Amino acid sequence: MDITLDPGIRVWIFAPIAFITFLFGLAMHYVRLLVASERKPTKEQIKDSQIMMRSRIIRMNSRFVCARAYHMRKSYFLDEDKGVLSIGRKKPSQQKNMMTDPMAAQEMMKGQFLNMIPNVVIGYLINMLFSGFLIAKVPFPLTFRFKSMLQRGVELPELDPSWISSASWYFICIFGLRRLYSLVLGDNNQADQARLMEQQMNGMASGMANQDMGAAFKKEWEEFTVSKHKFMLVGIDRYLAGLPVEVKKISN
Repeated sequence: MDITLDPGIRVWIFAPIAFITFLFGLAMHYVRLLVASERKPTKEQIKDSQIMMRSRIIRMNSRFVCARAYHMRKSYFLDEDKGVLSIGRKKPSQQKNMMTDPMAAQEMMKGQFLNMIPNVVIGYLINMLFSGFLIAKVPFPLTFRFKSMLQRGVELPELDPSWISSASWYFICIFGLRRLYSLVLGDNNQADQARLMEQQMNGMASGMANQDMGAAFKKEWEEFTVSKHKFMLVGIDRYLAGLPVEVKKISN
C-alpha cells in the first residue's frame, strides 16, 4: 500500500517537533546549571588524590630513572613509619552510604526531578498536539519488530514498519540531537539525556565525597610493593662503546 504524505506535515509537524525538542534541551541545560550545587573537595581530599597520582606515575614510569633514584622514591612512599602510602592505608574507612547521606539523597532527588518531570510534561504536550501522524519513512526496509519503536501512537498492524510516527520522532530527537547540543553548548553540556542517564546509572554524581581513600591507599601500596624495577639504560655505556652488554638481574 502506497502512502503519500501531505507536504504540510513537514512544516507543521516534522520541523516543529525537532525545534521544540531542541529548545527544550537548551532550556533544561541552563535550568540544571542554575540549580546545580557543586560539592567541592576538601584540602585533605585534594592532597590524597595528588599523592595517589604521583605514586602511579612513578610506578608506571620507573624504567626512566636509575635504581638509586627509584628506591629513594619507593622508600618515600612505602617506608613503614614515614611512607605516605603506609600512613594513608591506615586511615579509617570514611566511605558514605548515599542512602544515609542527606546531601547525596537530596542531589539524587533533585536529579530525578529535573530529568523525569520536565520530560513527562513535554512528552504529554507533544503527544496531545502532534499525536497520530505519520511524518517520515526510513529509506530501507525494516522488520516488524521495529513497529513498537517507530510507530508509537499509530495502531495499524499492516503498516510498513519503515514509517515513523510523530510520537516516535520526538523520542528519536531526544537522543539524536546530542551532537547538535555538543556543537552549540560544548561537550560538557547538561542537555544530553543519554549522558545524564549514564551518570545516574554509574553513580558518578557521588564523586570524591564517597571514595574510600583508605582502601585506595592500601591498593596502591600493595601494587607499589610488588612492582619490579628495570632501568632502560642499563649497560648503555658499553653498548655505545661497541662492547658486549652484560644483562644483570636488578634486585627490587
